[in-house]
Amino acid sequence: MTWVAAVARLRARRESGVLVTVTTVRGHAPRDAGAKLVVGQTETWGSIGGGNVEAVSIDRAREMSAAAKKEPELLDFTLNDKVTNQHGVQCCGGTVSVLLEPLPVVRAVAIFGVGHVGLELARILARQDLDLHLIDSRSDILTEDRLAVLADAVAQVHVHHTPLLPEEVLAELPPGTHVLVMTHDHAEDAALCDAALRTPHLGSVGLIGSAAKWVRFRKRLLTEGGHDEATVNRIRTPIGMTEITGKEPATIAVSVAADLLRTFERAVP
Repeated sequence: MTWVAAVARLRARRESGVLVTVTTVRGHAPRDAGAKLVVGQTETWGSIGGGNVEAVSIDRAREMSAAAKKEPELLDFTLNDKVTNQHGVQCCGGTVSVLLEPLPVVRAVAIFGVGHVGLELARILARQDLDLHLIDSRSDILTEDRLAVLADAVAQVHVHHTPLLPEEVLAELPPGTHVLVMTHDHAEDAALCDAALRTPHLGSVGLIGSAAKWVRFRKRLLTEGGHDEATVNRIRTPIGMTEITGKEPATIAVSVAADLLRTFERAVP
């Protein structure tokens, strides 16, 4: 498996890892500069030459992943029989520098409702390195022509057409997914809020709408839904930055995106 495919596998698994690259070689060494190794929690792919260099790099990579370290590190190795190594002697005679670059688990966001505001929000979030799930019960909202504005997305975009029960998608979302409820139908919004509160692996849950809408939803969630106060309070509403008051779809989208990015930064690693 190539290192590119290995990195993609880690992302698909939502598993953190580290990309290890031989950056410089002076003298003799097992591998040339550019050799790569991908280190996951239990597996590795590729090789930077084996021996002490590779074993130490793997150990350090897993320490970095366990500590959720975000900054890259550079390790230097001297390959001669006079150096006391942690994992045996390498006496090639050269020196090697190795760069360890963390591959964190990317964020995931699900937008339920890709109408005017939802599409504008998708356009903004698509410029971020995250997994972006777009869910709508209306097929005409999810046409290729309409979503063509996302063609240059940095994010990995996943489109879900759910004509009957959009809330069923919640169980399929990756752990920690941040959910934004903004469909065209208040009944659909209410069902999604109820289902989201019953789906324990999700991240934050945000609901678009007025204070009057939330009063009705809150009462329904507490009485008909049977949720307690603490559970219902998981839902954030209104979403967005309150100091941005414009009502144009693009303005609302900027406000919601900025508030979500702020949530990301405040989250405990």
